[in-house]
Amino acid sequence: MEKLLFGISGLPVYNGSKRFNYQTGIHYLKSIGLDAMELLFVRNVNVTDHNKDAILEAKQKEDFYLSAHASHYINLNSDDIMIQKQSVKRIIDAAEGLTKVVGKSLVLHPGFYLNDSKEETYATIKSNLARLPDLGVDYRLETTGKGSQFGTLTELVSLCKELSLCKICIDFSHIHARSNGGLKNYDDFAGIIKYVLDNLGRAAIEDLHIHMGGIKYTPKGEKSHAPLLESDFNYRECLRAIKDFKVRGCIIAEGPLLEKDALLLKDTYEKL
Repeated sequence: MEKLLFGISGLPVYNGSKRFNYQTGIHYLKSIGLDAMELLFVRNVNVTDHNKDAILEAKQKEDFYLSAHASHYINLNSDDIMIQKQSVKRIIDAAEGLTKVVGKSLVLHPGFYLNDSKEETYATIKSNLARLPDLGVDYRLETTGKGSQFGTLTELVSLCKELSLCKICIDFSHIHARSNGGLKNYDDFAGIIKYVLDNLGRAAIEDLHIHMGGIKYTPKGEKSHAPLLESDFNYRECLRAIKDFKVRGCIIAEGPLLEKDALLLKDTYEKL
């Protein structure tokens, strides 16, 4: 990508008085200075043959970036083989939905450790990810926010090295929550980006998918999203590291204040 885009996860919240769909949401977000939206396929794939043309028309008119988040009901390491197979199908269904609107990045949480060792979990998840077809979509493995979830930075970077269709989605807020508030200063954020750069190369940080937002957590990890300004997440130093490493790609804001926080991130970044 030529620059860093800023957008939101799901539909705009506005002031609560408007209801948006993907088409009207795209036009509204562009009008306030944002460039991207992550379609939420977390319960069902809500891009269909009925609405895809309107979404695609809005996307093309506004020169807009679309990604999607796959189902929350995915566990590629389930004890039940049928659930593993259903999880693979859910990922494929989401990827096919994203291709209908020429989106590129499909974000997903691969699964849980359950009673398996980290090594066993890694092997099972890798085997299931290797079954995913090449649909022209990047399968973005997202760093997770709880210790029970597979998805540390090292685990996911390793999978991305081994599987050509997989790329990383760095959720800085999840890493912060998983480490019980461990991301405090510039060096903490810079270390994450440098790890990706050292292991996956400059191409990875010139097409990076990032999630960011306020977050509440307990010693067990992520509890809930929160407005940026009501959280201890140090977004300024995170953005400073992103700028210094010349990261390109897309930053998706999450939390209850979606576009307000996305604009706060974009404004802060541009002032650095």
